[in-house]
Formats: sequence, structure tokens, C-alpha cells
Amino acid sequence: MVDSAQRTGLKEFGISDHYVLAPGHHRISWAIAPESLGAYVADVQQSARFRTDIHVRLGLEVDYFPETIGLIRERLAQYPFDYLIGSVHFVDDFPIDFEANSWESISQEQRDNVWRGYWRRLRETAQTGLFDIIGHFDLPKKFGFWPSIDLIQDALAVLDVIATAGIAIEINTSGWDRPASEPYPSLQYLQEACRRKIPILVNADAHAPGEIVRHFERGRQLAAAAGYTELVRFDRRRRSAYPL
Repeated sequence: MVDSAQRTGLKEFGISDHYVLAPGHHRISWAIAPESLGAYVADVQQSARFRTDIHVRLGLEVDYFPETIGLIRERLAQYPFDYLIGSVHFVDDFPIDFEANSWESISQEQRDNVWRGYWRRLRETAQTGLFDIIGHFDLPKKFGFWPSIDLIQDALAVLDVIATAGIAIEINTSGWDRPASEPYPSLQYLQEACRRKIPILVNADAHAPGEIVRHFERGRQLAAAAGYTELVRFDRRRRSAYPL
């Protein structure tokens, strides 16, 4: 991943694998094993050690669960992260972005409840004060299943908490390659974030070397359309801005 980022001409590259400490100690196949966190940190640090023309930043994408947030906070405090992304991939036991079948097999009323629960969980994520960035803001739209009721105020309430907490959100460009065919967040929410002076960054959510800068120019254009003039970066949990 770092070699690919270097070949694209990036001068700075953040690695943030998934860390999920689920209630009941359930293992999640797409996340690093909880006991491997130290090894992950060492691997990222090793990949950065002898690079002179690209800065490799140590990050982590952390799933929020109210039952385990205290233990998560304790475990992460041991490591020198540059940034932490707070994300919600589960509402109770429902997997939001695994596959479309999960959404197809439930009723519209249940889908509405998942959306409502997602906004509640994301608000709680921002309120923890643990994270520097909120990930893929409106993720439940991924497979094209939308709420049948108006939950705009629920979403705006999350943005209010994010603004109060002083943390950033990402323009996650991977959404353009999903059935929803739009980034996370949508332009509407990005405009609302700009009104609240919430900092942003552009992130490809790359799961493979070929995805590292996908839709980056499109993401910057979207940021400008929403009213932004700068993006942010992180170094040892310190945020700094640079021109869009």
C-alpha cells in the first residue's frame, strides 16, 4: 500500500486498518484480531521507518460500541497514533455494509429503525471525545436502501455534536463505486457540515493498492461545491489545514 501511494506521487499517506472490539468478543473477519493491535502498529511504523519522500501516518478505524468503548479507550492509549477514525458498521446485531441481502431480508419499517439507530450510534461516537475523524457519515445508503421517513433532523443533530466536539469528517470517495453511487456524505450533508465549520479531508477508503487515490479530484470538486476552501491532515493527533 505504501509503495503504491508513493508511485502515485502522494507525499503523505495514512494507514488505518479496522479495529473492532465487539460485545461478547465476537470476531469480525475484516478487522485485525484485537490481540494483534501492537503488531499492526509495529508493521506501520516499520513501513515508515526508511521512507524519505513520503510521510506514513499511523491511523486506525475503530468501530464504536457503547459496551466496549471504555476498554477501547484504554487499549488505544498505549500507542502513538496520528489519527483515529470513529465508525459505525453495526446497529445492535445488524451489519450495515456487509451485503445487500441483509437489507433485502428486512421490512421497510425495520430499515427505518436501522437508519434511526445508526444516527443515534454515530452521535454517541462523536460524543466520546476519542476520535479525530468520523468515518463515512451516511453509510447505511451504501446498497441503495433509504429510509421512508424523514430523518434529516437526526442527521443534522449528529453534525451539531461533531461541530461541538471539534472533530473532522471525511469525504469518503468509495461511495461512488457502490450501489448508492454517491460519496459519504452526500452534498447536502457536506454543505451542512461546512455551515458548521466542520473540518474535512478526502479519503478513498482504499482496501487495495489500486484504490488509494480513487476519485480524489472528484472529491476535491465536491468539497469546493459545498463551500470548503481547505482540507486537513493529522500528525500525532494534531490537526492542521492546507488549501484545497
